[in-house]
Parts: sequence; structure tokens; C-alpha cells
Amino acid sequence: MANSQGVRFALAAVAVLAVAGCGATKTVTVTSTVTTVRTVTTTPATTSTSTTTKTTAATQCAASGLQGSFAGVQGSAGAGQITYRLRVVNHSHGSCFLSGIPEARLLGLRWKPVPTHAVPAFPGALTAVRVELAPGAAAALTARFSPDVPGVGEPRAGLRCEPTAYRLLVTPSAGGTLPAKIVPSTPVCEHGRLVLSAFTRSR
Repeated sequence: MANSQGVRFALAAVAVLAVAGCGATKTVTVTSTVTTVRTVTTTPATTSTSTTTKTTAATQCAASGLQGSFAGVQGSAGAGQITYRLRVVNHSHGSCFLSGIPEARLLGLRWKPVPTHAVPAFPGALTAVRVELAPGAAAALTARFSPDVPGVGEPRAGLRCEPTAYRLLVTPSAGGTLPAKIVPSTPVCEHGRLVLSAFTRSR
């Protein structure tokens, strides 16, 4: 019985092989479609609009952009002293500023230098002062001095203490020289000592 089953299994195997050998095998093609899902996150573009304001910083006033005068202040004379005012106007096309006190030099006839000793009224406090001038605007400072009281070593007995000064040559921090006519012309005693205040805005 067992042998009969073994024979049948063997014949069946041979039959399958025979069928395969005779080309009776059927080939089935299976097409598999794979769907890939991809998630894309889109961030809306943000348009940023920035406004840039161009600021033009004022520069220091140069002498070439200024006009000046140096005149006596009415009613200021007393106790052998008098006050003159230096007034400068910005006649350039741009804004500028003055800071501290300028260098100053007294000039006599034919622009000849005469003794000058300019000092600040408040030493150490003037360098921080900044006066901005738009085109056409003015600034002024004062100078206190003695026109007729001689200092040490100067002539006395009715003689002028120093030669008469006709112009004040002003040198701003930015450079250049500005000649300001002195009205009225005057000697400046104590070897040309001028006590200068700080620049302030002026009409």
C-alpha cells in the first residue's frame, strides 16, 4: 500500500515535470502600483517694506561759509571795561555748527597783527557747547576787554596801551580765517586780553 502511494506521488511529479517541459506553463504578469504620498508645507512669503531715512549730519562751520562782524555793545562800558559782540552768519548752502570758542587775532593797520590774548570766560565749559546753524542763521559771542586801562608793562601817561585794532581775525574749529571788521576800532589793553563767552544763537 505504501509502495503504491509512493509510485503515485512519483508519477504525479513526473507528470508535472512533463507538462512543464512541454511548454504548458502559463506566465502571469502582476502589475503593482505603489502610490507615494508626500506632504509639502508651504509658508506664505512675507513682503517686508522698510523705509530708510537718510539723515545728513551737520558739519562744523568753516570760515569760508561764514560772514562776521565785531561791534561794540551799546551801554556796556563801565569800570574801565567794554563789551564787543562777534556775530557770524552761515551764508553757505548747508547746515553747520560751531563748538567751543574760535581762535582770535587782532589786526592793526594794513592787517598787521597786534598783541592778542583771547581767553574763555568759563574755562573748561565751552568745548561742550554746540550751536547748529541753518543757512542764513546766526550765532554770536561776546568779548569783554579794557580799551584804556593799561596792563603791566604797557605805556601810561595818556598814551594808548596798545595799537588800535581794526579787524578781528577769527579761525573756527573747522579751519580757515574770517576777518571781522571792528566797529568802532579800538585798542585792547592788557596785551590784547579778550575774555570770550560761548557762542549762542543770535538774530
